[in-house]
Amino acid sequence: MTAPHFVLGISAFYHDSAACLVRDGVIVAAAQEERFSRLKHDSRFPTHAIAYCLEAGGVSASQLSCIAFYEKPWVKFERLVETYLAYAPRGLRSFLLSMPVWLKRKLWIERWIREQLDAPRVPFVFTEHHGSHAASAFFPSPFPRAAIITADGVGEWATATWGVGEGARISLRQEQHFPHSLGLLYSAFTYYCGFRVNSGEYKLMGLAPYGEPRFVRLILDEMVDLRPDGSFRLNMEYFAYPHGLRMTSPAFHGLFRQGPRAPEGEITPHYADVAHSIQAVTEEVMLRTAAYVRTASGEKDLCMAGGIALNAVANGRILRQGLFDRVWVQPAAGDAGGALGAALFAYHQVHGGARTVDGVSDAQQGSFLGPSWPSSAIRDELGRWGIPHHRLDDDAELLGRVAELLADGKVVGWFSGRMEFGPRALGARSILADARIPEMQSILNQKIKFRESFRPFAPACLREDVEEYFEISVDAPYMLFVAPIREARRKTVEVPAHASVTEQLGEVRSDIPAVTHVDYSARLQTVDEARNPRFHRLLRAFKELTGCSVLVNTSFNRRDEPIVNTPMDAYACFMGTRMDALVLEDCLLLKGDQPNAAQEGQAW
Repeated sequence: MTAPHFVLGISAFYHDSAACLVRDGVIVAAAQEERFSRLKHDSRFPTHAIAYCLEAGGVSASQLSCIAFYEKPWVKFERLVETYLAYAPRGLRSFLLSMPVWLKRKLWIERWIREQLDAPRVPFVFTEHHGSHAASAFFPSPFPRAAIITADGVGEWATATWGVGEGARISLRQEQHFPHSLGLLYSAFTYYCGFRVNSGEYKLMGLAPYGEPRFVRLILDEMVDLRPDGSFRLNMEYFAYPHGLRMTSPAFHGLFRQGPRAPEGEITPHYADVAHSIQAVTEEVMLRTAAYVRTASGEKDLCMAGGIALNAVANGRILRQGLFDRVWVQPAAGDAGGALGAALFAYHQVHGGARTVDGVSDAQQGSFLGPSWPSSAIRDELGRWGIPHHRLDDDAELLGRVAELLADGKVVGWFSGRMEFGPRALGARSILADARIPEMQSILNQKIKFRESFRPFAPACLREDVEEYFEISVDAPYMLFVAPIREARRKTVEVPAHASVTEQLGEVRSDIPAVTHVDYSARLQTVDEARNPRFHRLLRAFKELTGCSVLVNTSFNRRDEPIVNTPMDAYACFMGTRMDALVLEDCLLLKGDQPNAAQEGQAW
């Protein structure tokens, strides 16, 4: 019998460090370092994530067949030095800040990793950044062959690529190069609108529907020379990111006749209009790219990855345009997913490992690739700390109780099975609520998540009922497509012209108002029995009680914290917010039973 072939993929030292272990082409485990360190977007070496992956695979580092790193540091260093020289003497401060860490560690990453893992003889592979993204998109997809699009800020030199995957091989055919980057363009507008770069882009996407696209023509005339094939050149007069510590230049601010919004400052209609405008431009770039790739590749299916592939609105536009028969997006499309892509690239592309695909089911396993906790261990932990709880061995009884709590307007923390890999909570580490309650969006934003009031929430819907609520007919298990609410479920709302963000909040726009955005859209998750049977049963129990197949599903965390990993992470979040109940596998915790509940977060 041939020994199993284990490959460890690693992404680190930029943002969202992660690790992934693959055995004979099958994903064994994958996790982001932030979930263990509790530092959001942790960029440090993923020591804890690697330890988890190796333990899950029952293998030591010395037994690995290969270690794969998700990009090529020397090529990236070349780009940084050439950029600094091109813009000199501007950028000297940025150069002096970045060089020590490069000269001390980043250039010697192979040696560093070998020392950390005590694996001096294990073969080591550096994949290209966008090669890792492409591998993460195609190899877990259900397609025997497909077109591939990747787009993000920047890897080594590439900022976007397209290519084709067939069987166990991928081939990238065209690239767009730095500094002309859709990801960095979007991040520049993220910065301008007062949100944090590399973490606030989804806030910009959520803000966009509150505004009008009145700056689209200005952006395309002055900033972005967009071509029919989706490629473009940026007018670098408006951007400072190649040489400075900020994203935008004074010329950018002058073009919009207003400076950047202060973080936590008022979101005026101006910034909402800017957000809508850059979202519209982003969608146009992606639609043109997809149309060109469809023609140039001749492929009928499409796979996507890279940070831009997390833009669920753009993904939904591509899907509805009908350019491709099917579209599959890597759930961990950002840099964390680079670890998964690097491992699969090394296994298939470097070592020639075979790939099994049936054309229907993906190999992502619902993206439930992180740690799980046995019920016995949870009960022991609760007992050790004297935490009051109800043990319900009959799962149907527990799900019925939870459905009743949700129908009664309670907010429930849900901790079940393996943790999700990627930025979305998919029914393993989730906060759940009744989507029919008009006030629920405000309750969740203000009293649970402690975040901006304009932020929308996602619906989790039974797969078999999705077309009753949304104008979409395909699987959307990873919350990566925005779909319109069905016309029959909408309610007419009169919004004054040039209304502020605040004035647009609170209006009941459908019979599932808590998940209906101001433009009658929702970032949808379809829940099926195969990927997450327990969450599917909970939704069925809720439907049997209420007639509704939809729940609010948001990530189990507070603002500026990673999604919870352990039962005690979940309990701390439960007690630090005004959540009403917490499910830890077969244990049900009620807020009123907890010591100090009145001080910590008693139900409203």
